Amino acid sequence: MTMISPDERAAMREGFGRLLAEKCVEADVRRVMATQSGNDPALWTAMADMGITALMVSDEHGGIGAGAVEIEEIMEEAGAALLAGPLLSSAFIAASLIGLSHDDDAKARLLPTIASGEKIVTVAFTGDSGSWDVPGVTVTAQLQGNQWILNGAASFVLSANLADMLLVFAQTPDGLGCFEVDPAHVQIEPLQSWDPSLRLSKIMFGQTQAVHLAGVNDATFEQTLDIARVALAGEQAGACRRIFDITVDYLKTRVQFGRPIGGFQAIKHMAADLLIEVESATSAARAAARALDADAPDKDVLINLAAFACADAFSQVAATAIQMHGGIAFTWEHPAHLYLRRARADAQLFGQSDAYRERFVAAMEKAA
Repeated sequence: MTMISPDERAAMREGFGRLLAEKCVEADVRRVMATQSGNDPALWTAMADMGITALMVSDEHGGIGAGAVEIEEIMEEAGAALLAGPLLSSAFIAASLIGLSHDDDAKARLLPTIASGEKIVTVAFTGDSGSWDVPGVTVTAQLQGNQWILNGAASFVLSANLADMLLVFAQTPDGLGCFEVDPAHVQIEPLQSWDPSLRLSKIMFGQTQAVHLAGVNDATFEQTLDIARVALAGEQAGACRRIFDITVDYLKTRVQFGRPIGGFQAIKHMAADLLIEVESATSAARAAARALDADAPDKDVLINLAAFACADAFSQVAATAIQMHGGIAFTWEHPAHLYLRRARADAQLFGQSDAYRERFVAAMEKAA
């Protein structure tokens, strides 16, 4: 649990929302996604100045010491604005992993620079299978003398093109480990994504020198991914609500046969169904965040529930929004397709819905 009060959390979220309303409107999203980096340095600096990049860093290392509840709420705002860049990968996932490790030297070196936004760090979790589990880690690490050497490949790495440091999970003779790698010493190949604002990469390691991150194991791998899952659920819930609101506004103003189309019964029923999806996604994401912060007995149940429920809700609402807008939503100039692209890309990130349904059932059976 964090010591951040509800009022402080609300003020932080409101301030971040205002920042995005000023610097991350649709035109900004389109401008940034057309760049090679997929990041707006000025916005990144503004987020750092606001303390957003310091949320998951402890106060001991120059951060705020927030938890999953704060991260989920911030990601709702980020999702609503279709924020691009390394917020999730560096400030939330990498910072969490380092904080969970037992490596005091790495914490002292890396966490203050992540908190300030000076350095961008990303995490390589999985291989080409994209299974996002320990068996799916295909990078291997061997100790040669006093030096760790990595071989193999990691895929679907977020914001690797921006990273000043890579944290790479790898299979060692003693089990799963994690290693610091200089991006200059590896081959980074960009991967195509249906969402042009998302930067994914494949990283190839060939006798690559690495520094061991102490105190990281299978449990740390899952704990870090739990933060990622809750954060992504927050993004999906926030984006889901925003495209729903955009669609409702359109239904109120688009006139056909002499009346707004939102007045037709069939459209009302569709909108009501979407509202249920929006509210369910929001509830699921927030419940998972509270459970993770409290280390509740049912946290695995709620996190896996949020992982598939938010992904499915966002995909359904975004696709139906396209239909309810009519032909205009298929044009490049309309924002509806941007939300659909984000929904479809997010639905594959950190694991697919079917896999999380299986994990959900397993967690339910274990808790019974």
